Amino acid sequence: MTGTTRSSEGLDVRRRKLLFRSWHRGMREMDLIMGGFADATVAQLTQEELADFEQLMEVPDRELLAWVTGEASVPADHDTALFRRMRDFNHRRERTR
Repeated sequence: MTGTTRSSEGLDVRRRKLLFRSWHRGMREMDLIMGGFADATVAQLTQEELADFEQLMEVPDRELLAWVTGEASVPADHDTALFRRMRDFNHRRERTR
């Protein structure tokens, strides 16, 4: 079961794969964080942002969750504008719940 609210219709193959992968990471918390962000932004991401998002997909769930929640420092090679945007997107969503 996914929580996606966005159809992959009209997306290119690369974006479809990212949308699917962001909702099927393995840890439900990361599905919600990355999937929710992908739902809201995947259609508008630039090629550079897509590459950054693909790089984040390779990070293990627990490690990435610790970065998003601030429990661990984000390594410089992952501390991109896209990561900060995803983190901030998640924090805003948490405050509105």
